[in-house]
Amino acid sequence: MKTLITCSSQPPLYLSKPSPWKPRSPNLHPTTMLNLKRPTSKLKPHASGPKGFTGTAPATIEGSDTSKNSNKTNNNDDEEVPQAVFNRIIVRILAFVLVPMGLGLAFLHIFGVIKEQHLWDVPLWLPLLTTFLTFGASTFGIAYGALSTSWDEEKKGSILGLEEARENWVEMWKQEDI
Repeated sequence: MKTLITCSSQPPLYLSKPSPWKPRSPNLHPTTMLNLKRPTSKLKPHASGPKGFTGTAPATIEGSDTSKNSNKTNNNDDEEVPQAVFNRIIVRILAFVLVPMGLGLAFLHIFGVIKEQHLWDVPLWLPLLTTFLTFGASTFGIAYGALSTSWDEEKKGSILGLEEARENWVEMWKQEDI
């Protein structure tokens, strides 16, 4: 304990010659650090603002029809999803995500009860495999829930949505001719 107190009270050793393996840097001794009350650099930034964000409107071409309504329709090429279709998509996503996830959690609970009751020594790979499959199917359910919904507002679609998924997959990847 006495050694720690004596070592901590002594100032650190300062070498006047720098190591030949390290690049030279200015030696800052405690006495010179006390004399530096403010930085010696007088450099100031000269930036007038970020380029491209000046706040001025882009130049318009004379003679072109640039009304607000035509600008809005030209920039927004995507069609708006009807509320009924949107609600069906949300319900299907929830169903195709929560059912596999619930099954995975149920299997984990069942395996835990079986092991605690000493009915069967469940191998470690079995809960891992079931978790991998059920939670993987749950993540797949997000995409399938959106694709298996009928995108037609009047048509409800089937329960599993296999036919709708085939139609929507082709529709989604169809390239439009410009």
